[in-house]
Amino acid sequence: MRGSFVLLGACFFLQACSPLRTYHAVPKELEAQVTMPGLPNVRCWGDTTSEGLAQSALKSLEQEKEANGGKLDPQMDCLALSGGGGDGAFGAGLLCGWSKMGTRPKFKLVTGISTGALMSPFAFLGTDYDERLKDAYTNISDKDIYCEHSMFDIFLSLINIRPLPSLATHKPLKKLLERLIDEKMLQDIAKEHLKGRRLLVGTTQLDAERLVIWDMGAIAASGAPHALGLFHKILIASASLPATLPPEMFTVEAAGSTFTEMHVDGGVEVQVMLFENALNPLSPSGKWIKSINRPRNIYIIRNKKVYSEWQYVKPQIKYIAARTIDSLLKSQSIGDLYRLFAYAERDGINYNLAYIPEDFEYVPTSEFDNTYMRKLYERGYELALKGYPWAKYPPDYEPQ
Repeated sequence: MRGSFVLLGACFFLQACSPLRTYHAVPKELEAQVTMPGLPNVRCWGDTTSEGLAQSALKSLEQEKEANGGKLDPQMDCLALSGGGGDGAFGAGLLCGWSKMGTRPKFKLVTGISTGALMSPFAFLGTDYDERLKDAYTNISDKDIYCEHSMFDIFLSLINIRPLPSLATHKPLKKLLERLIDEKMLQDIAKEHLKGRRLLVGTTQLDAERLVIWDMGAIAASGAPHALGLFHKILIASASLPATLPPEMFTVEAAGSTFTEMHVDGGVEVQVMLFENALNPLSPSGKWIKSINRPRNIYIIRNKKVYSEWQYVKPQIKYIAARTIDSLLKSQSIGDLYRLFAYAERDGINYNLAYIPEDFEYVPTSEFDNTYMRKLYERGYELALKGYPWAKYPPDYEPQ
């Protein structure tokens, strides 16, 4: 099954049933007070200024100086990884080829959404984890990501006997992450966090209809006994396409009470993030960086094509709706690329964009078609070895 087609099928059967809400959701009036039990300031709302993230940005400068003998790095490089499901193989290949070239920066900030969230820890740690990143995007298939519910279970859901939150479970993905991201890797992320680097992942809090930004490095460095489990849980949530895969439930606190939040794919809110309101402290317009004069570069990897693609659409509702959802997501992503470009122009940041080339014509047979992903990985890798021609403008932008 392929991306939005699965989402569409899920919508059909979910409309027929009314899954019971068995969790204690955070009331709207308490949203601003939400924290993770025992881990303050590891998460924030993406659409409002975050004091916790601002303090983390300030602290990152101190940590960077301490790690560099009292000096800041001569330039600041940031990486934003987009959603895209199995098309994340392109970004994985590009990153690994970039490492092979010996020109890949040590990023001050890495952000990830959906499949970009899954690859972000490897991108953050760099060359030492390239083989694991390659493994994650060339040696997997659909069975390593999800397991579909039986038709009998779906039937029971249709008649409201045993309501389901999704068409499939993500148990295979959970096992995959437990294998790829272990305690040693978490410790390595913590070490880099303490050197002033930051790793951020986005999820969507579905009740609030808002983006949540997670400070993954702070979680890794917290020393909390459940840090690794929480780390995995956030990555799974960021990649859980609603209705296709089940949401992740997070226990949170607000006003002295305990609540539960429902989190799904960060791509519901944005396809790529770097200039959300909560990230303003990390921008030159933020107070902490105004006095720091050093070159700043952002690299955006869009794990999809950005141009229109012709496709025969059968005149049936499921195919029409699936194609429509694909088109909406593509339009949203292009809007995000323009938004990031506008902020980069405002703040004097060097804008660099990569995306799947228009002439890559292989068509996957499923969301995580292994043969397709291997070919896409190789294409990204080869482009990087030739010196990737980073686009300086968003698609179809004509500079004056």
